[in-house]
Amino acid sequence: MKKRCLNYTVVKSLITFLLLVHFLSASTFVKAKVQLPSILSSNMVLQQHTNVKLWGKAQKNSPITIKTSWDNKTYKTTADKQGKWLLNISTPVAGGPYEITFNDGELLTLKNILIGEVWFCSGQSNMEMPMSGFDRQPTQGTNDVIAKAKASTPIRIYNTDSKDGKWIRQFSKTPEEDCKGEWLENTPVNVSHTSATAYFFARYLQEVLEVPVGIIISSLGGSKVEAWMSREAITPFKSIDLSILNNNEPIKNITATPCVLYNSKIAPFTNFTIKGFLWYQGESNRDNVDLYKDLMPVFVKDIRNKWNIGEFPFYFVEIAPFNYEGANGTSAARMREVQQQNMKDIPNSGMVTTLDIGHPVFIHPTNKETVGSRLALWALAQTYGQKGFGYATPIYKSMEISGNKIYINIDNAQRGLCPMWTPLEGFEIAGEDKIFYPAHAEIETKTTRLAVSCDKVQHPIAVRYAYKNYAKASVFSTYGIPVAPFRTDNW
Repeated sequence: MKKRCLNYTVVKSLITFLLLVHFLSASTFVKAKVQLPSILSSNMVLQQHTNVKLWGKAQKNSPITIKTSWDNKTYKTTADKQGKWLLNISTPVAGGPYEITFNDGELLTLKNILIGEVWFCSGQSNMEMPMSGFDRQPTQGTNDVIAKAKASTPIRIYNTDSKDGKWIRQFSKTPEEDCKGEWLENTPVNVSHTSATAYFFARYLQEVLEVPVGIIISSLGGSKVEAWMSREAITPFKSIDLSILNNNEPIKNITATPCVLYNSKIAPFTNFTIKGFLWYQGESNRDNVDLYKDLMPVFVKDIRNKWNIGEFPFYFVEIAPFNYEGANGTSAARMREVQQQNMKDIPNSGMVTTLDIGHPVFIHPTNKETVGSRLALWALAQTYGQKGFGYATPIYKSMEISGNKIYINIDNAQRGLCPMWTPLEGFEIAGEDKIFYPAHAEIETKTTRLAVSCDKVQHPIAVRYAYKNYAKASVFSTYGIPVAPFRTDNW
């Protein structure tokens, strides 16, 4: 009898336990935590002094309350029939750390949030290249910077490219709502895996503006611009085959397949307010440079439309000198020419030249600090209104022929060019026969024009400067910014 009572007690306890588990499970389902995309998380940076979007998922038709610690303001919204919700909140001037609390019956709190400046950083391997470098391809001067990185420095990093030093490859045939990635603090380990170009940009910006800076890094080595474009943007280009997006065939080459990187590495972020966009890409489009000239303005216009926050700044990097199919080839020179045209065609844009940091056998320049700093100078001057320093790339403006010389005028060189009284390398000159010869070039003392000539060409009609795959810079603005490569012909 005693044994029976014991069994009854055990059974009763088991039933009670199972009922409790069922009740708790049901309760958890009804009052599940709000689900947020990975870009909305602890440690993030929100764009200062504006309205930003918060969005996510919850139980369908459920009410959601959101509270922001910087003003103790409460916002309310309701999830739709699919469980999706979105609302706008106002952000203060730069500061932090702050918290945001979400409540749909269960609390979810994001902590250590900073308010400051947010920049999106994209492109191919020269944007992807981390502070620690690639295998057998180092980065210059970064080891010291990595070692000195402190979490207390208000730079935050969101990286879609790698996690714990391992590459993440994300792609999709259709636009995604979320992406793998997380916001990280400015620690040595985290900095070591961060895009060197993006990090040096952020560090420069943070030091000058003295506000928190967040960088969202979304790049992929070897990628063409077509892969970063939305289907809506690229469809009018009939020469581009989009059929793979309509079938179940596996994607074999994610770097060249249209739309698949936009879908996975840009689309998930277009609700997240940014200040501007950095772009370092072009090497992989040398085989279709004329198409690239038309694609880039459409790409930029489309991402601006997708973010729907106005004509935000778009700053990009001219591809660096490299041998490619041979140092004297011109496929990369033609790409640089097109990139300069892109700068003219794309409103609120700026281009950084890298003519002085290229390498004949390393396609990834080791000096990423110069690249990041020059991008930051563009942003400080054009976006933030800072003055007193040079930032714009000197570019070809016009030419004048007089006798056996051609005189070249350069834009963005108001204080002249340098070095003075020195023969300049990399210049070529041609006559009616269209044969280019190495030329003598120097800066005129009174006018600061470039005077170019060659004894073999008595009646010149065209000049080229550094118009090769690989060339070295020889002429600079007085701010130390190289004159971008150019040609005056179109042969």
